[in-house]
Amino acid sequence: MSKQKIEKSVRYYAAQLVQEKGYISPLDLLIKMERITPKQVEDWRRKRVSYLERMILGNLSKLQFILQTLRKFAREQDLKPSETVYKSWGKGAKQQLRFSKSGSPYVEKLYATHYVKK
Repeated sequence: MSKQKIEKSVRYYAAQLVQEKGYISPLDLLIKMERITPKQVEDWRRKRVSYLERMILGNLSKLQFILQTLRKFAREQDLKPSETVYKSWGKGAKQQLRFSKSGSPYVEKLYATHYVKK
């Protein structure tokens, strides 16, 4: 898929999410774009997978482009960024979950930031 098609898809689904929920989360966007399934997200939330990127369809540069396009869209729409902490589900101590293999703070923040309608 070309970058133009990806950008068009991000903008379409992001607008849809704002309309439906009043906010956009990168996970909801990736589910809408069929890059990941709700079941895969649940597996990650239950610590069955060490990091989320392992299950997302597409190479890392495309994923980064999707997340950067989402951030750009949110700025254009004057949505408020809200960093969200993702904790594990299930029994035992709740642990902060990891999105990326690298654990880069920049990449982790891209995944963890929701954009809220003001």
